[in-house]
Amino acid sequence: MVDTFTKTERSALMARIRSHGNAATELRFLRFLKESGITGWRRRYKLFGKPDFVFPKSRLAVFVDGCFWHGCPRCYREPKSNRSFWRNKVATNRKRASLVNSELRRKNWLVIRIWQHQLANRRQAALKKRLLAALSNARPRTSRRPARRISAHVRNS
Repeated sequence: MVDTFTKTERSALMARIRSHGNAATELRFLRFLKESGITGWRRRYKLFGKPDFVFPKSRLAVFVDGCFWHGCPRCYREPKSNRSFWRNKVATNRKRASLVNSELRRKNWLVIRIWQHQLANRRQAALKKRLLAALSNARPRTSRRPARRISAHVRNS
């Protein structure tokens, strides 16, 4: 299929896609968390890889990956045009995700990646079970700072 947009129009259209607040992934998962009564999460938490949701006390980072952008093995269909670009794009996204997972795990964080298709209503019971299991197995937060010693400073007079 031939692209019906000019290069400039396509670029403008693609620029409108945001990494935060995507209705098909992040906002749907947000609604799922609220409806499920799952609490303790934060959004836009400053952590390597920019997880979509973080449960700081449990040290759990949750990424909700779009099936197209991350090349879901179940759903991804490669576009017919510009195949080399899309292969490279998806491969780069997967490589970055793997790097982020490794780095966060190295820093003692539990990482969960959820595919966009797992947010479907018929799959939410399984998703809730998976998330609650992860939260119960998550690593409790430990203080990064060593305990401060309290010492009396005596001034010689």
